Amino acid sequence: MKKIDLDNSLGFILNRTNIRMKNTLLHKFKDYDITPEQWAVLNRLCMQKGITAKELAELTSKDQPTTVRILDKLQNKGYITRKDNPEDSRSFLIYLTQKGEECKDTLIPIEAEALKEVLRGIDKDQIEVVKFVLNQIYKNLES
Repeated sequence: MKKIDLDNSLGFILNRTNIRMKNTLLHKFKDYDITPEQWAVLNRLCMQKGITAKELAELTSKDQPTTVRILDKLQNKGYITRKDNPEDSRSFLIYLTQKGEECKDTLIPIEAEALKEVLRGIDKDQIEVVKFVLNQIYKNLES
């Protein structure tokens, strides 16, 4: 049987890197009581206001039950509000509150600085190649 060298396994490398990046953001967002998963939702709401939980789940690559749990926590913390959806009485539209808007102004620079740190020493062209390759792998996994 062939041995798998985990240190050279793309899946292992991606997972290890993802965990380290999430832990870095978790540490940097700690004072604001926001997790990286919650930030992903808030960030999407910064770009697109008044969307449904289903749309947010798709935009954040999370399943709906996980997204709803994140939304519940964000609502309890005062970062979002849910309003009736006039087009579908079974769903709500999600909006940032004033606190959510203010949080965005604080967390975007923190995230940008964290990314600057983790990408230190990597050429911009290399970063673009990595993003292209990872997006292609993601597309390949969809089919």
